[in-house]
Amino acid sequence: MSNSSSLNEFLLLAFADTQELQLLHFSLFLGIYLAALLGNGLIITAVACDHHLHTPMYFFLLNLSLLDLGIISTTVPKSMANSLRDTRAISYSGCAAQVFLVVFLFGGEYSLLTVMAYDRFVAICKPLHYGTIMGTRACVKMAAAAWASGFLHAALHTGNTFSMPLCKGNTVDQFFCEIPQILKLSCSDSYLTEVGLLVVSGYLTFGCFIFIVLSYVQIFTAVLRIPSEQGRHKAFSMCLPHLAVVSLFVITVMFAYLKPPSISSPALDLVVAVLYSVVPPAVNPLIYSMRNKELKDAVRKVMSWTFCSSGNIVISFHK
Repeated sequence: MSNSSSLNEFLLLAFADTQELQLLHFSLFLGIYLAALLGNGLIITAVACDHHLHTPMYFFLLNLSLLDLGIISTTVPKSMANSLRDTRAISYSGCAAQVFLVVFLFGGEYSLLTVMAYDRFVAICKPLHYGTIMGTRACVKMAAAAWASGFLHAALHTGNTFSMPLCKGNTVDQFFCEIPQILKLSCSDSYLTEVGLLVVSGYLTFGCFIFIVLSYVQIFTAVLRIPSEQGRHKAFSMCLPHLAVVSLFVITVMFAYLKPPSISSPALDLVVAVLYSVVPPAVNPLIYSMRNKELKDAVRKVMSWTFCSSGNIVISFHK
């Protein structure tokens, strides 16, 4: 038996026992990680470089891509490195850093998705006041508030979680350090404080979810009143990608944390964790660019600049 002060490392859940399956896991995660880096990187570059995309919607999308890159970079590289080295270990400080960053980035992303729902609500339901309500200063303040809320949640949860005595071993039944799994290692009633914080966070999350739902009820009501079919199509094209991203995020996270204990198992918990922490950052860029002509055109420009620059470098090298 040991307590948290004597713990030097934690043992994460391994995806496979054999080296061949570990290499397969590494290859799959590497493919997903590179896809997320490419997709989100292109969106960030396109929004930053194309002045036509310097609008509130794309400003928030840039922030969302930054958060997605942070989420997948916090969990996936360490898991891939462990598979290559055939180990499960993560240092105590590394585990604490993972917990902080995961809560920070997920909290910031959910707050940002709420802000983006408000942006779409104002754009569709109050178009004449959009420029006044969603001015540059207001957008910066809302984005900063989303990041700050994630940071505050992360500081509270991380500090409280790692102040508890941990005496039930050091095995974390997940491929990254997750608060519910660490709480299982606690040996005192102090874990109830963290449970209380999680409940409060759950209520705040539910409140944001209700706000998003009510916003979209009003949005769809307004869209259906638009007489022009082209106008309705444009409005739906603006809103449906965000709604798809919110649905993917909320459904996977809710299933991960609210599923009945009777159906819980290490294998299922592992699959669900991959669904909510790895898949959305890789899929979100595809969802947002699928029906957005402006974004696709800007991404094509970025890719053409990249290829032209690469070609010029090669030509200069040969000369």
